[in-house]
Amino acid sequence: MILLTLLACGEVDGETGDTACADTPALTWDNFGEGFMIQHCQSCHASESPSRQGAPESVTFDTEEETLEQAGRIRARVLESVDMPPQGGVTDDDLQKLEWWLDCR
Repeated sequence: MILLTLLACGEVDGETGDTACADTPALTWDNFGEGFMIQHCQSCHASESPSRQGAPESVTFDTEEETLEQAGRIRARVLESVDMPPQGGVTDDDLQKLEWWLDCR
């Protein structure tokens, strides 16, 4: 019965179960996430950063696992309140990709 319900609703994304992800690009840590974190976040949020600028020691984005553990926080700070990264510079295109990556992985 559940399978029939899912099939009736259209294509379903593997992890999120969200049909909205069916038409998004396949974004992964390797083809998007890691580069985004290096460019926009790791100057303060890498475990070996020489100057964390007050970033909490427990919030590091060195690996996909560490980053995804903070997905809710990333969403809140980068996509909703837009106070990270503090220097700005994230394009609208990259913000959209970040949202897709967080929601549709």
